[in-house]
Amino acid sequence: MVLVKAFLTRKDKPLLIVPFLFNPDGFTVERTNQFTEVNIPGLPSSTFQFVKGGARTLTMDLFFDTYEEKIDVRIFTDRITGWDSGSMFSKLPDIAKGLMDIDSDLHAPPVCLFIWGAYIFPCIIERVTKRFTMFLSVGIPVRATLNVTLKEYIEVATQLKETSLQSADRTKTWTVKEGDSLWFIAAKEYGNPALWRPIAETNKIANPRVLKPGMELVIPPLE
Repeated sequence: MVLVKAFLTRKDKPLLIVPFLFNPDGFTVERTNQFTEVNIPGLPSSTFQFVKGGARTLTMDLFFDTYEEKIDVRIFTDRITGWDSGSMFSKLPDIAKGLMDIDSDLHAPPVCLFIWGAYIFPCIIERVTKRFTMFLSVGIPVRATLNVTLKEYIEVATQLKETSLQSADRTKTWTVKEGDSLWFIAAKEYGNPALWRPIAETNKIANPRVLKPGMELVIPPLE
């Protein structure tokens, strides 16, 4: 038996582990950001406003092999995907359910941990594709590959704390120079030219295109 170094488990019940008989030899991590295109009058091309960040997605192949033991490999694979027999097992206690099954207390599948040595990835199991590649003569599958997609799970409180640390949080002043615009100032101070309105409202600027050199503008913190 190959030593187990990687496994999935429930975050709230870490003793319920699903080990991998073969360690994954690698995995892919993907992350996305979503932007919307913003048209600003007077500029030759549109700019982009950040909408939200996307959770990291981890994709890998997990291998299971029970050929030597001559037992059904689904005993292991279904602990991740849920039991193939379907509704007849819907009333199983949570301890016997697969990690993708709905927990009766949470009313949703549980948050999981992917653990590989020192690497710990809090996640939800977004998608799994099973492929059986070897069978006994009686039709029992004994070898399988699971292509697993895990999406990073971060508590709301943690996200709010991180966002607060990254936001502008101090009131500043800006002395207008020749050629300055509110869009340029917002880009410099907030990192986003589309956030010019708080500056205009704070300084009671009716026409955002008219800035006189030497003006002292208050740059408010973002809420």
